[in-house]
Amino acid sequence: MISNSSFEGIRKKADEVRNIDLGVLLQYFGSTKDLQDKAKWYTSQGVISVNGPKFMNWTRGTGGGGAIDLVIHLQGVGFKDAVLWLHNHFSFSFVQISSIKSHPVKQILKLPQKNDRKLKQVTQYLINRRCLPKKLIKNLIQSEKLYADIKGNAVFLLLGKKKRVVGAELRGTC
Repeated sequence: MISNSSFEGIRKKADEVRNIDLGVLLQYFGSTKDLQDKAKWYTSQGVISVNGPKFMNWTRGTGGGGAIDLVIHLQGVGFKDAVLWLHNHFSFSFVQISSIKSHPVKQILKLPQKNDRKLKQVTQYLINRRCLPKKLIKNLIQSEKLYADIKGNAVFLLLGKKKRVVGAELRGTC
């Protein structure tokens, strides 16, 4: 049974991450944006259309609304796990904030698109050319703090004080 403080903690975290831009999440998961249809994304779970905070997976015939639903859909996890994952991976600065001001403020971090097909090239470069320990590279990849982008760059995620993604450093490998 969930204690009241645990429930309140999850509720508070859910409120913080609920409005993360779906495009940012789809990029993080390595989804490919359609060149013709700006709302269409190709994901590991099928073709998804995004309209503001709503999404529809046309391949599976299901949809949802908000960042939490999208993580549940893409990762196959429950609500609590999705909230905790978002809270741990994304800084509060990613969230669309409705402040007391008359206009909402929106700050979006656009991470480079993930491409697993270029990961071998990146790994070989970092180990053979930059002489980084193989174990270090493996650990960074497994912890999702290092990945390859579509151009074959090594993307090192930058974490803030609470170990949330606040930016990225790119290193060319060619």
